[in-house]
Amino acid sequence: MSFNHFDEHGRAVMVDVGGKEPTHRTAVACATVFLKKETIAAVTEGGVKKGDVLGIARIAGISAAKKTSELIPLSHPLALHSVSVDFGVEEERGTILVKSTVKAFDRTGVEMEAMVSASIAALTIYDMCKGADRGIVIGDVFLLSKEGGRSGVYRREPPRS
Repeated sequence: MSFNHFDEHGRAVMVDVGGKEPTHRTAVACATVFLKKETIAAVTEGGVKKGDVLGIARIAGISAAKKTSELIPLSHPLALHSVSVDFGVEEERGTILVKSTVKAFDRTGVEMEAMVSASIAALTIYDMCKGADRGIVIGDVFLLSKEGGRSGVYRREPPRS
């Protein structure tokens, strides 16, 4: 196993992708937010004082994907073609699954953009609901799939809770 963010002297470097051909890239990442059932009901029924929790979390996730290179030191700034953030609400389980899909035509993948997007959307749910539910947990942040580039297609099954 080798890591490509280090030079021959072990110093951190931004990987040179200048010689790579641009390809269509897609990545999907997820994060799970664990809340009280009453909190999820308030979210879905519009009963959270701060407003439309999922709508605001969606905008936060989209904005975060666009700022990934400012947050992750060695990631490349990319011209994203699309970012979507969707939510799977499971009131009985007490979870909201955040799913972020990012697409670009570029020389490097969009996995980090999808992971940052899902994470920030989950944190926004926490922020908007923390006044009513201090026990919120964010977990299971993971890459669900990616396509494009030399390494091809990657898919995984979501973890079972």
